[in-house]
Amino acid sequence: MAASLHHLTFFFPLLRPPSPKPGTELHGATSKPNPRAIMAFASGKDTQEVVLQPGERLYLGMDFGTSGARYALIDKQGTIHSEGKREYPFYMSGETIDWVQSWKTTIFSLLEDVPVHFRPLVASISIDGTSATTIIVDSNTGEPLWRPFLYNESCPDALPMVKSIAPVNHTVCSGSSTLCKLVSWWNTEDSKKESALLLHQADWLLWLLHGKLGVSDYNNALKVGYDPEVDSYPPWLLAQPYSHLLPSVTAPGTSIGCLKENIRTQFGFSEDCVVCTGTTDSIAAFLAARATQPGKAVTSLGSTLAIKLLSTRRIEDARFGVYSHRLDDKWLVGGASNTGGAVLRELFTDEQLDKLSEQINPMEASPLDYYPLTAAGERFPVADPNLAPRKSTKDRAQCLLHPRPESDVEYLHGILESIARIEAKAYSLLKDMGATEVEEVFTAGGGAKNDKWIKIRERVLGLPVSRAMQTEAAYGAALLALKGAQQSLN
Repeated sequence: MAASLHHLTFFFPLLRPPSPKPGTELHGATSKPNPRAIMAFASGKDTQEVVLQPGERLYLGMDFGTSGARYALIDKQGTIHSEGKREYPFYMSGETIDWVQSWKTTIFSLLEDVPVHFRPLVASISIDGTSATTIIVDSNTGEPLWRPFLYNESCPDALPMVKSIAPVNHTVCSGSSTLCKLVSWWNTEDSKKESALLLHQADWLLWLLHGKLGVSDYNNALKVGYDPEVDSYPPWLLAQPYSHLLPSVTAPGTSIGCLKENIRTQFGFSEDCVVCTGTTDSIAAFLAARATQPGKAVTSLGSTLAIKLLSTRRIEDARFGVYSHRLDDKWLVGGASNTGGAVLRELFTDEQLDKLSEQINPMEASPLDYYPLTAAGERFPVADPNLAPRKSTKDRAQCLLHPRPESDVEYLHGILESIARIEAKAYSLLKDMGATEVEEVFTAGGGAKNDKWIKIRERVLGLPVSRAMQTEAAYGAALLALKGAQQSLN
């Protein structure tokens, strides 16, 4: 393997406790950089001064999730100096959302949100995006030739063809895989095939910053068929007529090139600021949690539920939506379910979630048994594009979370516990398939803030469950930016 993420484990132990606490945004004390030192402080009671020494640099990570984007700005010790978030603005193209325009607007909004006096100190930038979110672009201009295929979108029409060329139960043998999306587009589009190029969400966003088309990382490229164990696309994939669409692949956190001059000039970044390859959102969350020993796992509770378990064995089986990403000489085994916070947002406001959660007794099991989904279709721990949200009875014909009890507290309790059961089933499945047995679970994403849910999950999983010291994927992306900057110096 030419390059790996083992560099990250080298500096994990050096990180001091992040300052400020997760969720606190930092602002500089002055509007212009001080040549001697720059001070930043957190607002509120726990005001803590952070001094940047002369010549010290910062590292910017951006996380593009399912409902919005975040940034985190850290120094080489891992201390956060600024962070912020943006919800995606909605632009319409006919009757559908123009996600490309939404993401493009958001990335430049985040750059604008970075405090002006910190921008000249940024040495490198990296981005994570949602896994298997696929964009087919013109290889000359980078402009999309088709609407994006979103992370949870299934292309069952392409599945028979993909299964006919790929090894049995390979990761790509799932309707939501990147390869299925590529094949579906290839079979639909009659023109523009020769000038087309496949990029993942993170790849395309990074291209906006560095301007070099056709670069990806082996975490994002896994679901298009890239083999991280041998660091190449397999022969069966390269033999296909659409293989020229595949991007070149390198390790996450590899320097690609300097920030484009027009962006650097517009926002005031330094001339030597480099842009690095990214990763997927769930892997960035894992990196942020710093779970470095086999048996340690990270559950990301965002709009969806994604789990990653550090294992000494690689596990791949598309029948269950299970796949492995490489991390040094170990493997991140797991998958992503369509259950998660998106279901809760359809039913409750943030304020309701906070108030109702306070009234739940997490030590008491809920008798309600749902499969909480916003729409039909599941990826993991079962891969079934037709799986419907089920009600809490033996009759599952009605695709709603019913019966709904009179008490909203009981209803929320039932949903939270049902999601926890899906999580437990996922970890049990990984064990049965031969992965290292999970010993401890760290929680990332928005759901990590709900203490009652953590206690429910601890009871259902029968394992220690805690909030990760860093819960945001943007922090993991910033660690990749730091890795890339360090490699550039060597």
